[in-house]
Amino acid sequence: MRRATARDLPGDERGSAPLEFIVVGLLLLVPLVYLIASLGVIQSHALGVESGARHLARAIAMAPDAAAAEARASAILHSTASGYGIEPGGIDVGFACVPAGGACPRAGATMIVSVAARVPLPLVPPVLGLDHIASVPVTATAVHKVSRFWGAE
Repeated sequence: MRRATARDLPGDERGSAPLEFIVVGLLLLVPLVYLIASLGVIQSHALGVESGARHLARAIAMAPDAAAAEARASAILHSTASGYGIEPGGIDVGFACVPAGGACPRAGATMIVSVAARVPLPLVPPVLGLDHIASVPVTATAVHKVSRFWGAE
């Protein structure tokens, strides 16, 4: 029994394996690389938003007064945006205190800090708002108890 060789193949089958490998490889490789790049950007922003929420809650709750809390919050937002590649104007921050009512933050309250941002996907052009449509929202929430001596002199 003799084994089949390349000479035994019909003329139209000879040399098609490298072409098929290149075409199928590109069709599978390009989307896979894009997916990995997109997930990396989303993960970076998610970590940045989570870090920002946690540090904001801690810094504001530990601040001696409202002026110091505002200065610390501004510095933390700037540091988070630059450290994780988030657009500084694209970060939304929300504060709430439990129990509700009165100023937030206030002495003895539990402060809830929410930070949100939108992750623009790579290689999406900012034409006709496509960059906003093809973006992924990421949010994080952190809770911290405000000192009962907050704002006292």
